[in-house]
Amino acid sequence: AATKLIIDGKFVDAVDGKTFQNIDPRTEQSICSIAEAGKRDIDLAVAAARKAFDHGPWPRMSGRERGRILHKFADLLEANAEELAQLETLDNGKPIFFSRAADVPLSIDHFRYYAGWADKIHGKTIPVDGDFLAYTLHEPVGVVGQIIPWNFPLLMAAWKLAPALATGNTVVLKVAEQTPLTALRAGEIALEAGIPPGVLNVLPGMGHTAGAALSQHMDVDKVAFTGSTEVGRMVM
Repeated sequence: AATKLIIDGKFVDAVDGKTFQNIDPRTEQSICSIAEAGKRDIDLAVAAARKAFDHGPWPRMSGRERGRILHKFADLLEANAEELAQLETLDNGKPIFFSRAADVPLSIDHFRYYAGWADKIHGKTIPVDGDFLAYTLHEPVGVVGQIIPWNFPLLMAAWKLAPALATGNTVVLKVAEQTPLTALRAGEIALEAGIPPGVLNVLPGMGHTAGAALSQHMDVDKVAFTGSTEVGRMVM
């Protein structure tokens, strides 16, 4: 059986049923089959993220409550740290020492750091002449499309997800087709932590199909990308 996409809090097959093989870089043997997101899956994920942002609780709850949920997310990541480290090494081929000592604990620390910031993002009032009130207000951007590479799969996901979620945005995360396993597991753990459906959608897929559809989608308010210059030019 293939892994599923995570869209709107549900584990689903790709609309067209496509899958691809996840290859162990050490043995060059297949680890498992992965559901391959295409344009229609990206459309569904963006629609779920838009609904969660426009009508859901995540951007409307207090920063303290978002921070509490993100702290719980970090706690659950920590409780599953060994599994995540083994998945990272299996998927990416890096020595297990690095996954255990760096990639996983740094990812957990990143979520804790931004969980702590969630209730400290304040605007300010500005003294002006006359009978006026001038103030600044920090608001979430909306639906964020995120595209990450294969070299630090979990850590790259954490770097992009943690600040976006802490500030009340909703996310469609397109993970590298070479290394989808830890992001999919983290997406599952996020639901266990209480992150509402549609807030975090995780889709493995190819850059020229899923990545292109996400970066060009008119209902995505911001794109966060890490990858090659060549692909970056296409995203822009």
